[in-house]
Amino acid sequence: MNNLALPVALGALLLAGCAATPKPAARICSHADEAIEKDIGYCSALRVGNTVYLSGVTGKGRMPEAVQWVYERLKVALAAHGLTFKDVVKENVYAVDLDAFIAARSVRRPYYGDAIPAATWVQVQRLYLKEFVVEVELVAEIPQ
Repeated sequence: MNNLALPVALGALLLAGCAATPKPAARICSHADEAIEKDIGYCSALRVGNTVYLSGVTGKGRMPEAVQWVYERLKVALAAHGLTFKDVVKENVYAVDLDAFIAARSVRRPYYGDAIPAATWVQVQRLYLKEFVVEVELVAEIPQ
């Protein structure tokens, strides 16, 4: 092989790769309440390729009941996309009292079973409305 063969071959591969660059995945927005969500400026669920991003679902009242309410609503939102909690790969929790959320973890656990996601739990000063005590957002992958 001569000294030019390798650079020419690499250049051809790079050019072929550039020509075959895939288009960005379509973004499909789903609304639970379109009027409110458009007014605020968000989608309750956004699908990009095989990934579904669920916006935060909020609960109010005592933490155990709020957690139950949130996860039931998330279950419905996942089902609307043909998914379950087994498809969730990332969970973010925002709680105004993290100790209360941790104490209520037994309410959350059955939704995931053995398919636990990567998770981040954060205590915040307040959520969108003052009466909200917890907000959970999810990222799920659509099985191939």
